[in-house]
Amino acid sequence: MHDPVLRAPPACFVPRPLAVLAWLLLQGASVGAQVAPAAPDEAPLPLKATPVLQEQVDPASRAGLPTFIFAERIFGRPDLETVLEGRAELRRGDLVIKADRLEYDQPSDLAKASGGVLINRAGNVYEGPLLELKLDAFEGFFDHPRYFFIKNEAHGEADRIDFIDEQRAVIHNATYTTCRRLPGPSWLPDWILRATSISLDQGEDVGTAKGAVLSFKGVPLLPIPYLSFPLSDKRKSGVMPPTLGLDNVNGAEVSVPYYWNIAPNRDATFTPTLMSKRGVNLGSEFRYLEADYAGQLRLDWMPSDQLRERNRWGLAYVHQAVVQNSWTERLTEGAMALNLNLNRVGDDNYWRDFARASTTSLTQRLLPSDATLSWRSGDFSNSVRTLKWQTLQDVNSPIVPPYDRLPQLTTRYARSNVSGFDYSVEADLTRFESERSLTLQPNGQRVFSVLQLSRPWLGAAGFITPKLQLHASNYQFDSPLANGATAATRFVPTISVDSGLVFERDAGYFGKSFRQTLEPRAFYVNTPFRDQSALPNYDSGAHDFNFATIYTDNAFVGNDRISDSNLLTLGVSTRLLDPATGAQVARFGVAQRLRFRDQNVTLPPLPGSAITGVPVTDRISDVLLGAAINWDPKWAFDSTVQFNPTTQKSVRSTIGARYSAGHYRTVSAAYRYQRDSSEQIDIGWQWPINDLWGDRGQEMGVGRGQGAGRWYSVGRLNYSMKESKLVDAVLGFEYDAGCWLGRIVLEQLQTSSASSNQRIMFQLEFIGLTRLGVSPLKSLKDNIPGYQYLRETTSPPSRFSNYD
Repeated sequence: MHDPVLRAPPACFVPRPLAVLAWLLLQGASVGAQVAPAAPDEAPLPLKATPVLQEQVDPASRAGLPTFIFAERIFGRPDLETVLEGRAELRRGDLVIKADRLEYDQPSDLAKASGGVLINRAGNVYEGPLLELKLDAFEGFFDHPRYFFIKNEAHGEADRIDFIDEQRAVIHNATYTTCRRLPGPSWLPDWILRATSISLDQGEDVGTAKGAVLSFKGVPLLPIPYLSFPLSDKRKSGVMPPTLGLDNVNGAEVSVPYYWNIAPNRDATFTPTLMSKRGVNLGSEFRYLEADYAGQLRLDWMPSDQLRERNRWGLAYVHQAVVQNSWTERLTEGAMALNLNLNRVGDDNYWRDFARASTTSLTQRLLPSDATLSWRSGDFSNSVRTLKWQTLQDVNSPIVPPYDRLPQLTTRYARSNVSGFDYSVEADLTRFESERSLTLQPNGQRVFSVLQLSRPWLGAAGFITPKLQLHASNYQFDSPLANGATAATRFVPTISVDSGLVFERDAGYFGKSFRQTLEPRAFYVNTPFRDQSALPNYDSGAHDFNFATIYTDNAFVGNDRISDSNLLTLGVSTRLLDPATGAQVARFGVAQRLRFRDQNVTLPPLPGSAITGVPVTDRISDVLLGAAINWDPKWAFDSTVQFNPTTQKSVRSTIGARYSAGHYRTVSAAYRYQRDSSEQIDIGWQWPINDLWGDRGQEMGVGRGQGAGRWYSVGRLNYSMKESKLVDAVLGFEYDAGCWLGRIVLEQLQTSSASSNQRIMFQLEFIGLTRLGVSPLKSLKDNIPGYQYLRETTSPPSRFSNYD
């Protein structure tokens, strides 16, 4: 077979002048042309940005792009028609047409191709025997084509494709799947959609099928008169796939969500759900995002719930905004920040009956509705806040409701490094209200202020910070206290000194080099005793005893109790650092308090309790021991132990470890113990079952092929050793077949000491088309530490990844 020869008949025509030169250069090897190499002494060509490899071609400039043609034989008439025969090829912008024979009519911009026709349009490929197409308008038809779409790797066959324009097409008697085609004439995809017609809109990234049937493993699942599906991850309006569920509270349930893509920055979802044991629940969610504000509103309404024989509803609303106007500009040095968090339900049993509400806050028994407006002006920071609680009561486990703040006004003035001193003044005015029949305390108004002055000395080898504080409070009550007073005043001074040293050295352990630190710390605080037993307790509680709070000057959180103290906290920690990166490899610490006099300020007893506060008389506190080790990037270990030196027993212990071997391979375990209270073991995991027989497979999934599926085990078990029972459990399996995913998960969530909710979730996900069943992904993500979706969101593929 001889090489193709360039022939120049009298009617030879190339549509664009520059194409002649480009075509000659590209065909130089066939006609004997040679390009001289650059001279050795010439300067190297500088690299410059170029628009040639642009992902999208501007439609306005498409008609002006040059057209390149190649063939064994080219003939025609200038400015009229061109005929290409033998390995014919036409290129313009992101469009490539190849065929045995190609005719191009320039006046009508119409190309006719026959014999082994292939179109590559921005990475989307069509193949077939016959094509007629207007190039600029991309209008025409393709007979008996095979097609491949780059965005979601979908492909199929059809009797005909009608190209309406560059974005839209209609495929007749079509098939559609994302299962990668394998060699062999007997190949069939795991799932396939067959339809009388499929309409594609590449601009909206939406496909619609009419007269469709979805088959899985050769079995028709369901006929679908009309189906809308995505061509990418782009949002679109339409009915979403129905979800099915089964649990012991709702019974069998069916949800059919409708998604409304209102605008690029606004959308809404409406989800009617039919529950066999309860009735119909109407869920809705509205989201918005603007330059200065954003928010999310969730509303659920269930008329005539058969479980409680009443109407049920739940509302959750979150809004954040930056308020900017002429008034705020005069008042502040910037904008005001507004934060709203509203949560309300219709009855006390909502948290128990809707344990899997889409809004997590509605599954709690204390629901806050909080609105805060904050701003800064110079060294002042200010805020106005209202906070109202809804307490969901249980007759078997009542809760003392917290106090509402209606309103709370705060301001703070702070300066630092003024002749070496830091000082601040903070004031807080709050109106507290709650149900007196449950709190047994009067409602009232409190003005609290604290003056703070400190002089830090900071250095590379350590620090020392003496500090003086003065707490002042004034109360006005709606009704008299037990001693008959309707007002009260309190002044409490506090002196503290915080100090620490940092030593470093080079060290080596187990064959590795480290930078090791030794960091002793001493914290002394002295607060005189002020009798506060007659004051109500609106917002104070005991600090948790841990490494963060052991170096604080007040044993209580909140402002109604200021603990009397004369104690010294001593601690020391050591860290091992990677000398190359500075990353912490290990940390060990120990801390303990030495008390020089009794602590007599205590919290008041809870309503209905006969237990009164007992002064703290121990001269030495429990010892805190902590360790965190990240010796290997795959391993993480963390533990904290509270040890009582008098009884020689642990009071509270938390030990946790996590092993992450790679993608979709994580195991975590934790042991939590609190003496005379609880003892639990918590285990969570995600792991490929194929690893058990040595088939480690691919780290990032199996692609879109078939026959290389992988099983994954997922779960989390929380077991109470004290009660000898499983408290919460999530246990399931996932299967990745490449072009489809399968999941089955069993879930048990404890709702009270005597009851729990159980449900089963089963889902089939046809990649690039739809999902059927109940998605367990939120449950897996919320419960399993380190859980990864088998299909992580990735950036869209480049059209040059399928360049031909």
